[in-house]
Amino acid sequence: MSSAAILPESPPDAPHLLVVDDDARLRALLQRFLAEQGFRVTAAADAAAARRALAGFEFDLVVLDVMMPGESGLELVESLRREGQDVPVLMLTARGAPDDRIAGLEAGVDDYLGKPFDPRELALRIRTILRRATPPPLETSAGPVQLGQRWFDPQRVELRGPEGTVRLTGGETALLAALAARAGEVLSREEIGAALGTPEAGERAIDVQVTRLRRKIEPDPREPRFIQTVRHKGYVLRPGL
Repeated sequence: MSSAAILPESPPDAPHLLVVDDDARLRALLQRFLAEQGFRVTAAADAAAARRALAGFEFDLVVLDVMMPGESGLELVESLRREGQDVPVLMLTARGAPDDRIAGLEAGVDDYLGKPFDPRELALRIRTILRRATPPPLETSAGPVQLGQRWFDPQRVELRGPEGTVRLTGGETALLAALAARAGEVLSREEIGAALGTPEAGERAIDVQVTRLRRKIEPDPREPRFIQTVRHKGYVLRPGL
């Protein structure tokens, strides 16, 4: 008779991860490896099980497969973002072409890792996303940055408006913090990628992340007032009314 695997115990305050993959073998391997890396890990076999887990627990990050029976990983992320769920998501997929990566970012994914992958890179990317999700206060003497009716506080790393705190994903928070730290200066896409902890990100990936942030801070994202594009150079944050 076989017994259930006993996973290493992690501290109760360790980041709690949800691993979603329909491949039972890979799911078990990921659960054990990530537990050995010091994370608390819950596993789910499909999107429906993931939804039940998300309804019952607070997770710091979701590791999500794209191709699953029923609701795909992309469809799940799109649904979670529509519902206001800002939990960071790292997507795993055998489809690693640039267009697939862009589709994931447009859906609201924070990072994208193609299969097969080195587990050590997975752990590194998870830690990078978690750092972005709770960025440290910016080393600046400047006060809050006004963006129309909203204010971004560099010390609290928080965006607030008439409706209260504006929900941002970890990537969106890190992007706004990077732009606010050098408000009025043009940041190249390479500089933005480095600030987000993804220096290998291509130009289109940065453009997608900027587009997502604009949807949350611009009165009209099609005619941006605050995050402006500087042709052939990058982006600049211009605070104001």
